Amino acid sequence: MTEIVDRTALTRVEDALDRHLADARARAYQAGPGVVALWDAVVDAAADGKRVRPLLLLDTHAALGGQRPDAALQVAAAFEVLHLAFCAHDDVIDGDVRRRGRPTVWSRYEQAAAAVAAHPEAARSAGLAAGILAGDLLLMLAFRLVATAPLERADDVRAALLDVVDRIVQRTASGELDDVLGPIRPSSVGLPDALTTAAYKTAEYSFVGPVVSAAVLADAPAELVAVLARAARELGTAYQLTDDLLGTFGDERVTGKSVRSDLAEGKVTALVVLARETSAWPLLAAHLGDRDVTDATAAEVRRALERAGVRRRVEELVDSATTAALQLLGEPVVPGAARDVLGRHAAMFEGRLR
Repeated sequence: MTEIVDRTALTRVEDALDRHLADARARAYQAGPGVVALWDAVVDAAADGKRVRPLLLLDTHAALGGQRPDAALQVAAAFEVLHLAFCAHDDVIDGDVRRRGRPTVWSRYEQAAAAVAAHPEAARSAGLAAGILAGDLLLMLAFRLVATAPLERADDVRAALLDVVDRIVQRTASGELDDVLGPIRPSSVGLPDALTTAAYKTAEYSFVGPVVSAAVLADAPAELVAVLARAARELGTAYQLTDDLLGTFGDERVTGKSVRSDLAEGKVTALVVLARETSAWPLLAAHLGDRDVTDATAAEVRRALERAGVRRRVEELVDSATTAALQLLGEPVVPGAARDVLGRHAAMFEGRLR
C-alpha cells in the first residue's frame, strides 16, 4: 500500500490508542474480572492495524491549518476505536474466526469454552455474546473519547462532532444490515443498491467521518465541509469496492482474508450484481451462499468472472469513484494542502489492487 503518512504520526496514534484502551481496561475493574478479561481480548485484537482512519483525520486537520492538535488526536483515536467496534460486531455477523492473523474476540471465547468441554452450541453462544459485548464496550468508548476531547470553550464544535459520529453510526448500521439482508433477496439488489451499501458500510465511518471531523476541528467553512464530505464518500466507496475485489481475487497471504468467504456467505456485492448479465452467472449463482464451497470451485468461479470481464468492470467503478473524488478536490474552495493529502489517500487504491 502507498505510504500516506509519516511514522511520527503513526507513533502518536498508537500511543494514544494504547493509553485510551488501558484506561478503559482500568475502569473495568469496577465491574469485575470478567469484563477486564474481555478488554484483554479487545486489546490483543486491536494490535497491528493500519490506522487508516485516525491518520486520515490527523493528516486532513493539519492540511486545513487546524489548531487543535490534542483534540484531533483524541478524536482520531475515537475513530480507530469505532472501527474496532464495527470489526468485533462484523466478525460475529460473518462468523470470521481470524482477523489480522489473530483469533477474533468471539472465536477466542468460543475456543476457551470448548476447551473446558462445553457443549458446542453453548461454546458458540458464549463466543457470540462476548463478541457482541466487546463491540458494545468499544462503541461506548468511541463516544466517550469524542465527548471528552479537550475542547474548552468550544461546545459547538463538540456538539458538531457528536452529530457526525451519531450520523455515521446510523448509516454504517444501515449498510451492514443491507449487506446481511442481500443474500436473502439477491435478485432485488441492483447496482445502485450495491454501491449505496458500499458507501454506507465503509465510506461513512472510514472516510467521511474522519475527514468531516477534521474539518470541523479546523473550523472549516460549511461549503468546504460539504465538498470534502462528498469527496470522502467517493474515496470510501472506491475503498470498499477494492475490498470486494480483494475478497475474491486477492492474495490471502497479503490480505489475511479468505478468497472463499464472500462467495460462501453469498455477499451481493457490485461484483455479483454485474455478473448477472454475463456468462459467469450460472456458475456463480450455483455456488453463491454455499458454505461448503471448495478452494478449487472458488478458483473456477474467479476464472469465470475474469473471462466475462466482471473484474474489469468493478475496477472501472473503482477508477470512476476515485476520479469523481479527485474532481471534487479540484474545486477552488479546497486548499491545495488538503487536495494533496486526500489525493495521496486516493493513490493507495492502485497499490491495494496490485
